[in-house]
Amino acid sequence: MVEREERTDEFEQSITRRYRSRIWSRFVKALKEYDLIKPHDKICVCISGGKDSMLMAKLFLQLKKHSDFDFEAKFVVMDPGYSQVNLDLIKHNLERLNIPAEIIPTNIFEIANAQTKSPCFLCAKMRRGALYNIAKRLGCNKIALGHHYDDVIETTLMNMLNSGSFQTMLPKLHSTNFEGMELIRPLYFIRERDINAWKNYHELTFLQCACKFTEGITKKEVNSQRAETKKLIKSLLSYNKQVEQNIFKSAENVNIDKILGYKIGDKKVFYLDEYDKKS
Repeated sequence: MVEREERTDEFEQSITRRYRSRIWSRFVKALKEYDLIKPHDKICVCISGGKDSMLMAKLFLQLKKHSDFDFEAKFVVMDPGYSQVNLDLIKHNLERLNIPAEIIPTNIFEIANAQTKSPCFLCAKMRRGALYNIAKRLGCNKIALGHHYDDVIETTLMNMLNSGSFQTMLPKLHSTNFEGMELIRPLYFIRERDINAWKNYHELTFLQCACKFTEGITKKEVNSQRAETKKLIKSLLSYNKQVEQNIFKSAENVNIDKILGYKIGDKKVFYLDEYDKKS
């Protein structure tokens, strides 16, 4: 027991000391800047088994110790049908990091992988629905996901390049299907490289892609649009070292007077609609 407590202290101390400016401070900044947590919130902290969500769980455990207001966190691993090897790895990391998570089994992989068309889309949709249902059953009003800064800029760029729209990954949003439920992203300001640095410092190994649909496919074949977008952003750094920050900031520096159109809900506004009124 003493050895386990010492290990836990080591993980937590590295977050608030060695990686204080790069991880802990940015976590707290996102909470404050976007008002992500309020007194008496009951938050479902969703752990996929990867590095991002595992770190997020440790951050919430630290926050419970230092917060000046009361909130509750329920740590959940939604098992969509992981192989035994992957499930054992998740359990090992939960124990090593002393994260009190409940593992809830589902048959999502089995259903999604039986489809011949768009199994990945169906899997993602079912996983999101399952998380909302689990959070609701636990009496939670918020769901915390482990998306980080790099996810935000990659999503912004992917929307521009692949769908011809300008929209970003928001730090929080209300659920349209589950009344009173809100999704939050507390790692919004944390860089992926710093999450990797924390992981490597402690020599931790986390789940990568555990999807059964991709198990028999070569690495080259599953090279996703997100992976290609990462490469593109990296290549753009030689053009401008501020590219990453500029992509991120662009979502809060939109000049309505300098765009061809925009949407508010289902309503689309074209710039000519207001053009003559400004003369």
